[in-house]
Amino acid sequence: MPAKKHASSKKEPRATRPNMPGYGISTTKKGMLPWKWAEERLRKSRQYWMVTVRPDGRPHVMPVWGLWREGAFYFSTGASSRKGRNLAANPNCIVCNENSGEGVIVEGSAGIWKDAGRFEELAREYQKKYKMDIRGMNEPFYCVTPRVVFGLYEKKFPTTATRWLFDTGRKGKSV
Repeated sequence: MPAKKHASSKKEPRATRPNMPGYGISTTKKGMLPWKWAEERLRKSRQYWMVTVRPDGRPHVMPVWGLWREGAFYFSTGASSRKGRNLAANPNCIVCNENSGEGVIVEGSAGIWKDAGRFEELAREYQKKYKMDIRGMNEPFYCVTPRVVFGLYEKKFPTTATRWLFDTGRKGKSV
C-alpha cells in the first residue's frame, strides 16, 4: 500500500493576479512569478512574521522561527503565549517571509500538528537551521495550511505581482 501523503503535498496552487485596483497590476499572465519562487523564499527565510487575531478582533504580530516544507509552514509556540491563545480561539493567521522586497504572504489556517512519525524529521531540520533542539520543549508544534499566497517582487511589482489559490475544499470569493 502506498504511503499516505502529507495533507499539504497537494498539486501546485493556481496562479492568478491579485485584485489591487489602482496599482497598475498587469492583467496578463506574462511575468507572473512561478510557485517555486515563493517556496524558495519561504524555505530560505530565517525569521518570519506571524499575524494572529486576538479574541476581540485586534491583530497581533510577532516574529517566529519556522520551516516551510511541502507546501505548509511549521512553527512552535507556547500554548499559553499570545499566539497560542489566539490560534486556539481563531486558527486564521498570516505568515510572511523576512524580505519585503521579495515578499511572500501566506494567508491560512493553523492547527496543532500531531504527526509524531514526522516530528523527528522536522526536529532535525529545525536544529540544523537554528542550532536549537526543539525535542524537549514540550510546546505545541503548529502547521499553517495556506488558502492564498501572494508574491510581491518590488523591483518589477506591476508585472510580477502574483496570487496563488489553493484548493481548500471551501467555496466562496477569494481575495
